[in-house]
Amino acid sequence: MDIRHLQYFVEVARSKSFTKAAESLYITQPTISKMIRNLEEELGVTLLDRVGKKVELTDAGMIIYEQAQQITQAFQNLTDQLQDVISVKKGRIRMGLPPMVGASFFPEVIGKFREQYPGVAIELVENGAKKGEEEVRHGSLDLGVVVLPTDEEEFHSFSFVKKVLKVIMHPSHPLAQRAAVSLAELAEESFLLFREDFALHDRVIEECISVGFRPHVVYESSQWDFIREMVAANLGIALLPETICEGMDPARIRVVSLVDPVIPWHLAMIWKKDRYLSFAAREWIRFTRKHMENKE
Repeated sequence: MDIRHLQYFVEVARSKSFTKAAESLYITQPTISKMIRNLEEELGVTLLDRVGKKVELTDAGMIIYEQAQQITQAFQNLTDQLQDVISVKKGRIRMGLPPMVGASFFPEVIGKFREQYPGVAIELVENGAKKGEEEVRHGSLDLGVVVLPTDEEEFHSFSFVKKVLKVIMHPSHPLAQRAAVSLAELAEESFLLFREDFALHDRVIEECISVGFRPHVVYESSQWDFIREMVAANLGIALLPETICEGMDPARIRVVSLVDPVIPWHLAMIWKKDRYLSFAAREWIRFTRKHMENKE
């Protein structure tokens, strides 16, 4: 028995006619008659009483009819809901975003995606890029935004932002009037860093060590705007992405280019290579990639 046997039987019982049922289902009458006979033989009971062109349910047929209606309706519901998922009318996407990234790059694209796919829920989890990568690795997130480089053997990715880090400092700082400073010139400074679960935490320390010093870290935070305010209070300097530095008040904070070395800040969206991605997540990747490329 398969679902078609029950669907054909329900239609014959409803219309009380093999001819009308065949017309309704767009199949031939011999086909539907054969399917009903097969069903009766499998169940070992007579389901329909055939008197001329008239068809009536037997006692056994009534029982099967009641159950078959529920089964065929449940199957139709399943098919409809599956189609909704395939056509991205429904779904859920779990995505990790570093706090400094979300506000700058994603409200517009999320809004446009929402307009096109209102039935898809996007669950945003704010965390550092390192933690986000780990959660994508273990499956608690479908997608994550990270600072490159990432493990190319483990993750698929596409890059959507290519910027650099800049130095922010108090206007009274001796280097505040410079157009650019080298990293080595900051060896004696007090550094304000992101916490350890942020990719920039390790990146800044590694770059400082590469030019001959370990930075003196006086404070760590998960909020870039709090770091900005600490700099405005003249409590230290910070290295932040140039996108974050745009629009800062020069009367409170000076933004100075960093050279020798220039430290890149490249963002990418990642997802696990060996894990199933929902239709909604795949469409989000396609949609976001197209949107970001058009902006560039």
